[in-house]
Amino acid sequence: MSVKKEDQKTGQRSIQMLENVKIRLEKIKLPKLNFNKDETLPCETEVERIQPYDVAVHGDIVTFQGLPGYVELERYWVNEPFSFISIQFNKSNDDYVYCIVEPELTPFETTLIHDIYERSRDLLSYDDLVDGADKKDILTRTVKKIIDNYILNFDVKSFHKILYFMIRNNIGFSRIDPLIRDDKIEDISCSGPNIPVYLYHRKYENIKTNIIFEEEELNSFIFLLAQRSGKNISVAKPYLDATLTDGSRLQETLGREITTRGSSFTIRKFKETPITPIDLIKWGTFNVEMMAYLWLAIENNKSLILAGGTASGKTTSLNAISLFIPHKSKIVTLEDTRELQLFHENWVAGLTRDSFTAGGKGAVDMYELLRQGLRQRPEYLIVGEVRGKEALTLFQAMSTGHTTYSTMHAGSVQAAINRLENDPINVPRVMITALDILCVQGAIFTEGKRVRRILNVIEILDLDPESKSLNTLETFTWDPINDDHNVLRESEVMETIKEKRGWNKKQLEQALNRRQKVLSYMVEKNIRDYDSVVTIIKDFQINQERLMKKLMIEDE
Repeated sequence: MSVKKEDQKTGQRSIQMLENVKIRLEKIKLPKLNFNKDETLPCETEVERIQPYDVAVHGDIVTFQGLPGYVELERYWVNEPFSFISIQFNKSNDDYVYCIVEPELTPFETTLIHDIYERSRDLLSYDDLVDGADKKDILTRTVKKIIDNYILNFDVKSFHKILYFMIRNNIGFSRIDPLIRDDKIEDISCSGPNIPVYLYHRKYENIKTNIIFEEEELNSFIFLLAQRSGKNISVAKPYLDATLTDGSRLQETLGREITTRGSSFTIRKFKETPITPIDLIKWGTFNVEMMAYLWLAIENNKSLILAGGTASGKTTSLNAISLFIPHKSKIVTLEDTRELQLFHENWVAGLTRDSFTAGGKGAVDMYELLRQGLRQRPEYLIVGEVRGKEALTLFQAMSTGHTTYSTMHAGSVQAAINRLENDPINVPRVMITALDILCVQGAIFTEGKRVRRILNVIEILDLDPESKSLNTLETFTWDPINDDHNVLRESEVMETIKEKRGWNKKQLEQALNRRQKVLSYMVEKNIRDYDSVVTIIKDFQINQERLMKKLMIEDE
């Protein structure tokens, strides 16, 4: 028999098998909302029999030969053994491509996935159909029931491929699910249909992917992202700012109403494991002396603002140094989008809320949230970002003795002060003197790499009685030549702490030195795990001498 005739026979068998499956699928009665668990779904022991895919037994489920003319620089899993990332590079045109590699589906598997989805759509619209069971478990059991009951001797590899895509598309984030899983990515952006999705990679920076949405597909995906965030987007309001289920920040537009190239989205990834002060020291954002200085300042209720440009790492740094807040303190955080993560138990996390109606009723903006937060008598008040009239209330809180921390957009010390004094913030200059420390952080290029650095640490002193200008003191500055931070002058903030605590100069130096030594110990031992860093900082606050002895750190 010729190869051509054999191929025709194989194709006919596949078509016939697919038709048989379709007929059987038509007869499937999927679980309803009020189903009896034992009668309609496989029992828990059956679910446990769904073994993880074994590459050693069944072979690779995903393969990739690379792009023509490109070489592979790096390969790593994001959802082993179903999806990995391959960084491809073409030297001749200096082109990098971030390739998402997933299992390839046969026409039969593609059609089967579609049919299973159509017949389980109602089921997938509910989050909690079984007591204590999650949606992934329900979906897994449903797919297994369909295939076990209506398709005999189904291939193990095909089953796991179908299950992977059903979970990816209906519980995950569809085509960008591998990007969401990749903790090396900071931002994901799509500028429109028929344009590659781009991302910001911690190692390769801005790089395009092999994901390209067609227009109709992209519009549908915009609705999916809105659904995942629990919000709505429409032609009437074709834009959305929201938070995804994993905590990532979403901004998206629909159609060509306000973005002429078509629908678009940007996702700023949420890092599940918070960055620690040790990470920032290792990366060179701060040095040990600066971090010890901030540690002592924060413990002694000095107020601080971190200023910087877009994506300069302001919120990341603010979250990291918040670990120095004494562990028993009452903390209130106020944000538009949940980004701050603290270990403190006595912490109230506030979020603004959009209006429920077109008339704006039911909205809770930052100004109102701040007013309510102050009534909770916080010892430390953290506002994610100041940009409007709430800043005046924030500085009033500083003036009345509340310790406050926040971030703002400004590229320099003078730019930050100008923003505070002018529209729309309008903080009186005399009130700015309630701020103790202003740090300016920037994303800069050094040795061909984009890095984040604290550029200046400024202390706000007082008003000049004659010129009425702000008197400031620059205590730390970044040296771009050596990529290091220099101490410029003795700190007035440290001097006020010394006086308030009744210390002499030697005791102040000891307080700073101890913190420097503990930080240096964690840097040298590469202790960067969040829980470990928190434990050491907390133990230091409880009993400094005991911790120093436990870690065998010499205490002069």
